[in-house]
Amino acid sequence: MATVLTQDWLQTYPEELRRALGRVANRSGQPMYVAGGPVRDWLLGVAAKDLDLTVPVGAVLCAREVCTLLGGTFVLLDESEDVARVVWQGFTLDFSGFRNQTTTIEEDLGQRDFTINAMAVALAPGSGGALAALTVIDPFGGVADLERKLIRTPALANLLADPLRLLRAYRFSAGLDFAIEARTEAAIAAHAELLSKPAMERVAYELGLIIASPRAWRTISRMAQTGLLWVVFPELVSGRGLVQPASHHLDVFEHSLEALHWLEKILLEPEAYFPGQGGLFLEAVKGKRAFLLKWAALFHDLGKPETHRLLEEKITFYNHDQAGAAIFERIAERLHWPKDDRNRVARLIALHMWPFHLSNARLRTGITRKACLRLVKAVGDELAGLFLLAMADSLAGQGVGKPEGMEANLAALLFEVHGVYEEYIQPVFAGPPLVTGHDLIGIFALEPGPVFKEILEGVVTAQVEGVVANREQALAWVKIFLEAGASTTSS
Repeated sequence: MATVLTQDWLQTYPEELRRALGRVANRSGQPMYVAGGPVRDWLLGVAAKDLDLTVPVGAVLCAREVCTLLGGTFVLLDESEDVARVVWQGFTLDFSGFRNQTTTIEEDLGQRDFTINAMAVALAPGSGGALAALTVIDPFGGVADLERKLIRTPALANLLADPLRLLRAYRFSAGLDFAIEARTEAAIAAHAELLSKPAMERVAYELGLIIASPRAWRTISRMAQTGLLWVVFPELVSGRGLVQPASHHLDVFEHSLEALHWLEKILLEPEAYFPGQGGLFLEAVKGKRAFLLKWAALFHDLGKPETHRLLEEKITFYNHDQAGAAIFERIAERLHWPKDDRNRVARLIALHMWPFHLSNARLRTGITRKACLRLVKAVGDELAGLFLLAMADSLAGQGVGKPEGMEANLAALLFEVHGVYEEYIQPVFAGPPLVTGHDLIGIFALEPGPVFKEILEGVVTAQVEGVVANREQALAWVKIFLEAGASTTSS
């Protein structure tokens, strides 16, 4: 039985856009179809922002003509494959000719990646931009697979035609909360090594959509089971089977996965893990900041295999945080990540042990304002994110040797650090500096150099500690600092 759309979804698009499509479809003298993702989304009741348009031949020419009519931006994607794009007022229109010398829309759909993307509806030429009919062209059971929530390829050869599709299967699974058909997933596992062929930018894009979904942990776990994860991130392989101290119940890789699992839970309700502090996490739990935190959770222990030692029958991973940050930098460079994203995740990895060390110090002797200042300066605007990561890391370790109360201690530490920040640190940061580099040159006759940073940071620390309260006291502090340095040098 044929499937019919609930409405002509094209009518939800601007009239100018619809008329341009209708005019070009009429001029071309050949059928034009909306195919792939938009049809899938319409069947799911979602208004697609982008349109994929397919014609038998001459897709690039159609795109140019639509672009001229709309006054949009034309992007030639692949002239040899007859593929082009038009960007107009926030809409993206992708035009493609029938693939691989196919001559009918049914044959063309048979070349698509998955059945849920192998559906089309015809555009009515000369109609002012309406669908010719609401009946969905569905030769491979895409509608049934939508109902079954299943990712299935029309033909196994289609996966090999573009190996990125091996990863796209998991992207769609994560985004739609669909399962991957057993035969399709078996083929992915059998050909996983082919994922090394596509451009890294394309791979990074798909990975970004996976991590942005609320099912990143589940999806990445499945990718590990099929071996696809090791092709993308071979650096994770050495964590498999690497035993940890008694505070952990999982090996290094499984612990990293579990940290991602816990982080996804914490992001949904941080107040449950940091009672009374939910307001601190408003920025950290949404958008890109949350996505980057998830990457940090997956990669936070990258450095453990490299730093693993057995000293007097005791397992150690000294400086694994720094080693892991360096390894991650190479991964991010390989995937051509933006510099800011790369730096944020690397910083979180490099600092992920700091809350634990500071928590231990707090329990032993209490913490000073100076210690809080050092942490705040090191982590920048990711203080809340760092503690979310630490909480996930702690919850992911449930070995018999784990100290009691770690999570409660982390929450209490953040409460104290943030209190110090608001009362003592933030007012200093917000105010004008009591001493500047010009003062060091003009008043103390110093030559610019590394000592400038030491002095200026020292003044800030003295302000936070309450030793210095005004410019006069700050200049006196600098004088004492310089005299102490001079006496040390002379002695």
